[in-house]
Amino acid sequence: MVALEPTRAPSFKERSKIMGKITIDRRQLLGGTAALATVLVASACGMKGSEDTPSSQASVNPSAKLEGSIQFQTWSLKNEKFTPYFEKLVKSFEKEHPGTTVTWIDQPGDGYEEKVQQQATAGQLPDVINIPPNFAWQLLKANKVMDLKKADPAVIDTYTQGGIDAYTFDDAEGVYGYPWYLGTDLNWWNLEAFEKYGLDPKKLPSTLDELYDQAITMAEKSHGAMPLISTAPALGDLAAQGVETYKDGTFTFNTDQAVKIIEKYVELYAKKAMPPEVLQNNYLGNSKLFTQGKVAWTTGSASFPVDLKKDAPKLVPHVTMTKRIGVPPLFVQGICVSADSKNPNLALAFAQYVTNNANQVEFVKVAQGFLPGTKEANENPDSFTSVISDPQMKEAAEALAEEMKTAKIGEPMAYTDAMKTYVGQQISSAMRGDISAKDALDKAVKYCNDHVAK
Repeated sequence: MVALEPTRAPSFKERSKIMGKITIDRRQLLGGTAALATVLVASACGMKGSEDTPSSQASVNPSAKLEGSIQFQTWSLKNEKFTPYFEKLVKSFEKEHPGTTVTWIDQPGDGYEEKVQQQATAGQLPDVINIPPNFAWQLLKANKVMDLKKADPAVIDTYTQGGIDAYTFDDAEGVYGYPWYLGTDLNWWNLEAFEKYGLDPKKLPSTLDELYDQAITMAEKSHGAMPLISTAPALGDLAAQGVETYKDGTFTFNTDQAVKIIEKYVELYAKKAMPPEVLQNNYLGNSKLFTQGKVAWTTGSASFPVDLKKDAPKLVPHVTMTKRIGVPPLFVQGICVSADSKNPNLALAFAQYVTNNANQVEFVKVAQGFLPGTKEANENPDSFTSVISDPQMKEAAEALAEEMKTAKIGEPMAYTDAMKTYVGQQISSAMRGDISAKDALDKAVKYCNDHVAK
């Protein structure tokens, strides 16, 4: 699994920092995966029933006696930190089910998309595989992933609603993955900046209108030296504010409501409530600007306090957190089952074992800062946060568990990286004043619909 990261606006590197792995961007998690889409859709053309939903899948009996062997594949998790967890997990399962063998394989972070593509087209997809929702969606188009709701509807309700929704797709019936480990964001504020520029640090913004108003006030009182907002709006931000971005295979985000949102950002940028770096090619993300002391607000996960202590220790005493404004973004990694598994009963049972509450809790105790995909654990965050030694990180993880009740993926699976780039360019043009917000969104929607995979 390479990255855990939703939305595609700011970079999401928490997974790599926490796990000591490669640097990841949210796009790699829930992004376009253009290469995977192209090859799998092409390979699916010759498969019966591939134009709609999977026409069939292996018959599964959740209560059947388990025997035989399967392969289990993870994504960039074989290292000194996580290997002991997985070795113990496999041995425990095999001990509980004598006569079974689970072979754990792990793929490197780089090139995972291409590896999954090769495995799928060659008919060699592992029985149980760790992939994010966009990979699962592409595999579904080639009838390569099992409908887990059809296979065993009884367990679906044990997982978080947002996590299940992430593996439930508009163009197919069923659920195609169990949420395994999740993430979302909190607000992080520089209280010293609020005090310095005449804003009450005890009345931090809790609505978007308050955020916009305070951003303009801070810009005016600091003469543009301390912007508050440092991310341009993306599709996920429009969705978080209630804009319907995609319906029935068509992008629909050029609404009057969306125009008003973009117009507000045009105003914020003009009044220097946003830094010029936001629209520049060298933009490094809102958290980097925050740790550099260039802006007074950022978003970040539970690991942000750890990063802050390392990158800006003098800033730490002046920083506090609050829950995200609007709908929190959801970042998801999950466990899927191959529809072509020759041992579907064992594959399904092991996928459920990996993602049951007890094993998810144990996993995020190792992968501190992430959240389990089960309802039970998120309703009892102390079950996994008690091992976190950093008090602010522990508090943040508990707050994120509360946000899990409403967190959602903000971008449709059909939204590719090329679309993201084009939409971002149009919004940037509007913010600079080159075109109107209406024209920017109309052009963006047309481009997305002209390039949506059919």
